[in-house]
Amino acid sequence: MWPAGRIVGETLLSVTLALLALGAGLLDDGGTLRAVGVALGVALVSPLRRVLPAFVLLATAVACVPLGGFAPLFLVVSWSAGRRIEGLGRAAGVFALAYGLTLGFTALWEPHLSLPLLAFSGLFVLVSLVVPGLAGRYWSQRRTLTDTLHEYNAQLLRERAMIAGQARMLERQRIAQDMHDSLGHQLALIAVHTGALEVDRELTGQQREAVGVLREASVAAMHELRDVVGVLRDGAPESPQAVEASDEDSGAPSRGVAGIEGLAEASRRAGAAVDVRRSGGVRPLAPTADHAAYRLVQEGMTNAHKHAPGAAITIGLRYEPDSLVVEVANGPAEEPVSGSVASGGQGLTGLEERARLVGGMVHAGPTADGGFRLAGVLPYTSPGDGFPSPPPGDVMATFVAPTNDFRAQRATGSAGESDPVTDWNGFPKELARTMSRTKRGNGIAIGCGVAALVVVLLVIATVVGGIFLMREADSAMIEPKQYEAVTVGQSESEVREQLPSGDSFLNSEMGKGAPPEPKGSTCLTLLSTEFGSDLDAEPVFRFCFKDGKLIEKKSFETG
Repeated sequence: MWPAGRIVGETLLSVTLALLALGAGLLDDGGTLRAVGVALGVALVSPLRRVLPAFVLLATAVACVPLGGFAPLFLVVSWSAGRRIEGLGRAAGVFALAYGLTLGFTALWEPHLSLPLLAFSGLFVLVSLVVPGLAGRYWSQRRTLTDTLHEYNAQLLRERAMIAGQARMLERQRIAQDMHDSLGHQLALIAVHTGALEVDRELTGQQREAVGVLREASVAAMHELRDVVGVLRDGAPESPQAVEASDEDSGAPSRGVAGIEGLAEASRRAGAAVDVRRSGGVRPLAPTADHAAYRLVQEGMTNAHKHAPGAAITIGLRYEPDSLVVEVANGPAEEPVSGSVASGGQGLTGLEERARLVGGMVHAGPTADGGFRLAGVLPYTSPGDGFPSPPPGDVMATFVAPTNDFRAQRATGSAGESDPVTDWNGFPKELARTMSRTKRGNGIAIGCGVAALVVVLLVIATVVGGIFLMREADSAMIEPKQYEAVTVGQSESEVREQLPSGDSFLNSEMGKGAPPEPKGSTCLTLLSTEFGSDLDAEPVFRFCFKDGKLIEKKSFETG
């Protein structure tokens, strides 16, 4: 099926060519019925040039000789055939055959044409056939070259992306190995030493409890390190289900909403005042959202311990109909915090990205009493999790990603091998330079050569045709005053010296309306330089000789 735009364009072209054929048929005085038939034939044949370019070109080449209405279609079909006929040899053969058929049928249809006029007609047909064909051929080759460069550009970018991916993977593996060797060793030492301190009989109960908190923290840090090393080695984060399963196997606390109470208890054991408040009916979250809720509380409590030590911390879990609202708020610090507290500034950024990927949002800011509040809205169903939809009657919130989100670069579809790799605006510089210097330069040279050939052929045709017509006119045409200057009874030799020879194709066939010639006479027929009474009338002067004298001269019009 053709696109709607192409159907409309093809229809307009067919109608235009049909109207031109109708006008040419009416001017040719071949009758209204014949003109309408030619117009309908042109309208029907025009769309076939896309399917049968060679056949339509040959048929039009034959039809345009007796039917002048096919001449505009002949130009369009020549251009289309140049585009669509595959193979240079096949295209050259079809065009040569079309030229031969046109010239041959012209000679058969107009047998009275002299050799110079036939040569002039052949030159005109050659220009009308070859120039549109070369233009169509050049346009097709140009488009093929552009498509090839598109494919080559996409292949280069795919290869570049693969090389970059391999480089990232190797760097991830190197970083993972370094982290495993250095941080893993240090955390293991911390766990061993804290375990030894915890059983020391000289420590008080409160000190043993504090050491126990340190040991649990070091064990949790080792689990976190294991996850990070796994991400760096594999290049993809471990699924929350697998993380929770491994935590259960190893005895580590859960890293979901269920593990938030463990975070609060660990802070209470370290001396902080932590209050956990829940409201609403408990609803299950998608695994990714569940993990994001745990990370949000963990980050909020970490910031509170670093920037407001000793301040009370409130954790809120509010189950709304469409999402879970998680809040971590702390009061102002009891005493100023030194500027040496380490802060990478990446925690909140990571939380925002994590919440955005599950379809939620994060907000952080100071409170009216001088404290700080970190809140997140996490929907129960995250994109791509395949988690069950909320019960009927509940409203699912829609959270819009930022306008510069990388997913907005593709309106539809998901990323994959079948998607376009790049936009044409990202054309590599080296490929653009190559195209500019070679392919484009060759294309411009070919285009200029075709244009120069057209101009030269048209100039030659105009000059030769003008000279030829002027010579023919001098041999076949006289002015009315020359006709009046000749009188009946003058000698034949004297009259012929005053008049041209009359040997020209212009007066070889006078048509209808000529009076009969006197018996036994020899007549000289010449055309007038003036126009007739209408477009179809041709004024003619005739001089008839017998026995060496002018016996009759007549002026009449032929049709």
